[in-house]
Amino acid sequence: MKSSLTPEAIDEILARVRPANEEYARAFPGESPARQPVHTFYGGAHLFKADTARRLGTEALAAMREYAPNFTVFAKALDLPGAHTLPTSERDIRALESRLTGGAAMGKGTGKGKKAAGAGTGAAPHAGAGAGGKDGAAWLAHAVYSRVAAKLESEAVEDYRIDFEDGYGTRPDAEEDGHAASAALEVARGMAEQTLPPFFGIRIKPFSEELKRRTARTLDLFVSTLVECTSGRLPDNFVVTMPKITAPEQVTALVALLAGIEAKAGLAPGTVKLELMIEVTQSILNGRGECVLPRLVQEAAGRCVGAHFGTYDYTASCNITAAHQGMAHPACDFARHMMKVALAGTGVWLSDGATNVMPVGPHRAARGRTLTAAQRRENEAAVHRVWKLCFGHIRNSLLHAFYQGWDLHPGQLPIRYAACYSFFLEGLAPASARLRAFLDKATQATLVGDVFDDAATGQGLLNYFLRALNCGAITLEEVQAAGLTPEEVRGRSFVKLLEARRG
Repeated sequence: MKSSLTPEAIDEILARVRPANEEYARAFPGESPARQPVHTFYGGAHLFKADTARRLGTEALAAMREYAPNFTVFAKALDLPGAHTLPTSERDIRALESRLTGGAAMGKGTGKGKKAAGAGTGAAPHAGAGAGGKDGAAWLAHAVYSRVAAKLESEAVEDYRIDFEDGYGTRPDAEEDGHAASAALEVARGMAEQTLPPFFGIRIKPFSEELKRRTARTLDLFVSTLVECTSGRLPDNFVVTMPKITAPEQVTALVALLAGIEAKAGLAPGTVKLELMIEVTQSILNGRGECVLPRLVQEAAGRCVGAHFGTYDYTASCNITAAHQGMAHPACDFARHMMKVALAGTGVWLSDGATNVMPVGPHRAARGRTLTAAQRRENEAAVHRVWKLCFGHIRNSLLHAFYQGWDLHPGQLPIRYAACYSFFLEGLAPASARLRAFLDKATQATLVGDVFDDAATGQGLLNYFLRALNCGAITLEEVQAAGLTPEEVRGRSFVKLLEARRG
């Protein structure tokens, strides 16, 4: 049939769509190709030292060994799938571990050696892995435990924030000036000694009328002192976290302040990135009922890399009583969903909040005395309860595609990685099978010249493996078993992967 419109008429109509399509491409470039940390650890500025991240890893591993001396105790404490089928006697646990590791059973929760480093710890999941059966439950429990131990030894803290806000409080100006300078000196020492985590930054106070001058002074002192000590360098992936944003103009002011600091310090424009904290209702909706999140990112002028949800301040701003403020409150789901809807596809990372109950037992050993057996059991029960709570909160965040969250205590770090690792490992077998089938379908369609229009699904599967590999949940062997090469995963682009295979 002959078209009733001329080619020129069709071109003229379609040309009207181009500006909208180009604007969409600019505003929604897709997920950032960079590595996103799975957590941010917050600590008061007065406490920070160059070796803080290393010390936190030591304390986290010690807590894991004390309250989960083997992989079955850990699995049962967190109620991993099939954990109820795992043995409880030390003899049976050792026999099971020996079978899982081919006779190379690890020591009592040490996580040492190549097995623990993820090089051979259940590298290729057998048919039952993650399926919930007895064998799958044992494999999952052992893989999670050994890989978490390895992570705590090698890189316990992925992201750290020196806190000048809630974790620091209000102090005399001279005292905060001193801490801003001393923290910068410790950061400089950490850079020289290579003890800082791969992601790093500071959280400033708000730009409220009462605090804005103090906020500006602390930020200027910290950055100026740091670059003076490091010949103009900042830590890798350095970011400034901005809390309690009530108006877009506050973000505008921070951007102008950063530009002035960069110029004074000899840093290239735009060097210092920022994160937005979403912890008051005005950061979600303005007085006209408009979603303000895109405007906040726009005012950041290309500096915004993340938006972090502040659970407790947000629920407080909703007038929710303290007893009911928490990660699982429905008000938090609303805020998280608004963040997801407003910022999906923009490349801005999303982070959830933290569990504010600390995994600490009620009994402490007095000097020269040890705890009784009953006291040790009470401590273990208390820690396990908090671990289970924290685990559930993190898994809920992952379910809603918030792949990053906050940690406040070293005892939370084993659970951060356990939640992430179990999340990815439980879905490893079906995701591997789905990706292999998907790659076959996509490659065949490309080879015969058909249009393959579901690249977004392929990219989602690729992102799954990339996130799991980045945080240590899966091994390179498991990536290869899914039909990918390490280079394809690290290339981060499903479209380019298909192009390379076609070529």
